[in-house]
Amino acid sequence: MTEQSSSTVQVKILDKEYQVNCPPSDQEALMKSARYLDENMRKIKSRGNIHGAEKIAVMAALNITHDMLRKNRLINETRHVTTQQVKGLEDKIEMALASSRQLEI
Repeated sequence: MTEQSSSTVQVKILDKEYQVNCPPSDQEALMKSARYLDENMRKIKSRGNIHGAEKIAVMAALNITHDMLRKNRLINETRHVTTQQVKGLEDKIEMALASSRQLEI
Protein backbone atom coordinates (compact mmCIF):
# COMPACT_ATOMS: atom_id res chain seq x y z
CA MET A 1 0.00 0.00 0.00
CA THR A 2 1.24 3.48 -0.77
CA GLU A 3 1.00 6.06 1.92
CA GLN A 4 -0.42 9.41 0.97
CA SER A 5 1.32 12.34 2.55
CA SER A 6 -0.89 14.23 4.93
CA SER A 7 -1.15 17.94 5.17
CA THR A 8 -2.62 20.07 7.90
CA VAL A 9 -6.12 21.37 7.33
CA GLN A 10 -7.68 24.04 9.48
CA VAL A 11 -11.34 23.60 10.40
CA LYS A 12 -13.53 25.89 12.49
CA ILE A 13 -16.17 24.47 14.80
CA LEU A 14 -18.17 26.71 17.14
CA ASP A 15 -15.74 29.56 16.47
CA LYS A 16 -12.76 27.48 17.57
CA GLU A 17 -10.09 26.50 15.09
CA TYR A 18 -8.61 23.01 14.92
CA GLN A 19 -5.61 21.75 12.96
CA VAL A 20 -6.23 18.29 11.48
CA ASN A 21 -3.78 16.12 9.54
CA CYS A 22 -5.48 14.76 6.46
CA PRO A 23 -4.47 13.22 3.13
CA PRO A 24 -5.18 15.59 0.22
CA SER A 25 -7.74 13.15 -1.22
CA ASP A 26 -9.85 13.40 1.96
CA GLN A 27 -9.66 17.15 2.54
CA GLU A 28 -12.95 18.01 0.86
CA ALA A 29 -14.77 15.32 2.88
CA LEU A 30 -13.12 16.59 6.07
CA MET A 31 -14.27 20.15 5.37
CA LYS A 32 -17.83 18.96 4.69
CA SER A 33 -17.78 16.91 7.89
CA ALA A 34 -16.55 19.87 9.90
CA ARG A 35 -19.29 22.13 8.46
CA TYR A 36 -21.92 19.48 9.21
CA LEU A 37 -20.69 19.09 12.79
CA ASP A 38 -20.52 22.88 13.24
CA GLU A 39 -24.11 23.26 12.00
CA ASN A 40 -25.34 20.54 14.35
CA MET A 41 -23.50 22.00 17.33
CA ARG A 42 -24.82 25.50 16.57
CA LYS A 43 -28.41 24.18 16.44
CA ILE A 44 -27.96 22.55 19.84
CA LYS A 45 -26.33 25.67 21.27
CA SER A 46 -29.12 27.91 19.92
CA ARG A 47 -31.74 25.93 21.84
CA GLY A 48 -30.11 27.28 24.97
CA ASN A 49 -30.74 24.29 27.26
CA ILE A 50 -27.26 22.73 26.94
CA HIS A 51 -24.19 24.70 27.94
CA GLY A 52 -20.53 24.04 27.46
CA ALA A 53 -18.75 23.04 24.27
CA GLU A 54 -18.06 19.52 25.52
CA LYS A 55 -21.72 18.79 26.32
CA ILE A 56 -22.79 20.32 23.01
CA ALA A 57 -20.23 18.16 21.18
CA VAL A 58 -21.46 14.99 22.93
CA MET A 59 -25.08 15.78 22.08
CA ALA A 60 -24.15 16.50 18.45
CA ALA A 61 -22.22 13.22 18.29
CA LEU A 62 -25.21 11.34 19.70
CA ASN A 63 -27.59 12.99 17.23
CA ILE A 64 -25.32 12.34 14.26
CA THR A 65 -24.73 8.73 15.33
CA HIS A 66 -28.46 8.17 15.82
CA ASP A 67 -29.17 9.52 12.32
CA MET A 68 -26.40 7.39 10.81
CA LEU A 69 -27.65 4.20 12.49
CA ARG A 70 -31.25 4.94 11.45
CA LYS A 71 -30.17 5.50 7.85
CA ASN A 72 -28.07 2.33 7.88
CA ARG A 73 -31.08 0.38 9.14
CA LEU A 74 -33.25 1.83 6.36
CA ILE A 75 -30.58 0.99 3.77
CA ASN A 76 -30.39 -2.59 5.06
CA GLU A 77 -34.17 -2.94 5.04
CA THR A 78 -34.33 -1.58 1.49
CA ARG A 79 -31.52 -3.92 0.43
CA HIS A 80 -33.43 -6.87 1.90
CA VAL A 81 -36.67 -5.91 0.11
CA THR A 82 -34.79 -5.38 -3.15
CA THR A 83 -33.07 -8.77 -2.81
CA GLN A 84 -36.45 -10.43 -2.27
CA GLN A 85 -37.91 -8.64 -5.30
CA VAL A 86 -34.97 -9.71 -7.49
CA LYS A 87 -35.31 -13.28 -6.23
CA GLY A 88 -39.02 -13.20 -7.13
CA LEU A 89 -38.21 -11.94 -10.62
CA GLU A 90 -35.54 -14.62 -11.06
CA ASP A 91 -38.05 -17.28 -10.04
CA LYS A 92 -40.62 -15.96 -12.55
CA ILE A 93 -38.00 -15.89 -15.32
CA GLU A 94 -36.90 -19.42 -14.47
CA MET A 95 -40.52 -20.62 -14.52
CA ALA A 96 -41.13 -18.90 -17.87
CA LEU A 97 -37.98 -20.44 -19.34
CA ALA A 98 -38.92 -23.88 -18.02
CA SER A 99 -42.40 -23.50 -19.47
CA SER A 100 -40.93 -22.42 -22.81
CA ARG A 101 -38.60 -25.42 -22.85
CA GLN A 102 -41.54 -27.76 -22.23
CA LEU A 103 -43.46 -26.20 -25.14
CA GLU A 104 -40.48 -26.75 -27.47
CA ILE A 105 -40.31 -30.47 -26.64
